[in-house]
Amino acid sequence: MGQHKGSPLRSDAQRNRERILQVALEELTKSSDAPLSAIAKKAGVGQGTFYRNFPNREALVLEVYRFEVQQVCGAACQLLRTREPDQALREWMDRLVRYAMAKAGLADAIRSATSTLGSLAGVGHGPLTEAVGVLLKANEDAGTIRPGVTPDDFLLAIAGLWQIDPHSDWQARAGRLMDLVMDGLRAGAPGR
Repeated sequence: MGQHKGSPLRSDAQRNRERILQVALEELTKSSDAPLSAIAKKAGVGQGTFYRNFPNREALVLEVYRFEVQQVCGAACQLLRTREPDQALREWMDRLVRYAMAKAGLADAIRSATSTLGSLAGVGHGPLTEAVGVLLKANEDAGTIRPGVTPDDFLLAIAGLWQIDPHSDWQARAGRLMDLVMDGLRAGAPGR
């Protein structure tokens, strides 16, 4: 028995953690102030387990956000496999918008958890920067965008997305913002 070094426990802990994140995503999307105790109960874990994973509300919200970011980032590579690079980038931007807005409750929860939502870049920085980097490089190689745009440039350019009220007519506003950014990226592209 001793040889396992607790690996079954680790996979159990991993399962618990993922279950908490799935439930939290659903509950926080419905209501940004869903009680943590209700999330723990619905996930079927005790308070101790819950707080060991997520010591406070902010930790949970940011982790749910990262979990979601992973899903969005996975879409970047899928789109590049099936679309022209500039089409993949623009569709991915729409995916990012949908994910940011459709989860109105989550957006509210993130707003209250991070006083400066401009720090989106800080929250999901690793995976998001990577996904953006892959898309920008494919476009730069294809000559469909101006050379030298960094993932940070891109994230700064779309920062306005996080100021749009998810309860407003966000589709039109976000669509215009993304078109504007895309036009800016295409300006000065060698292929144009």
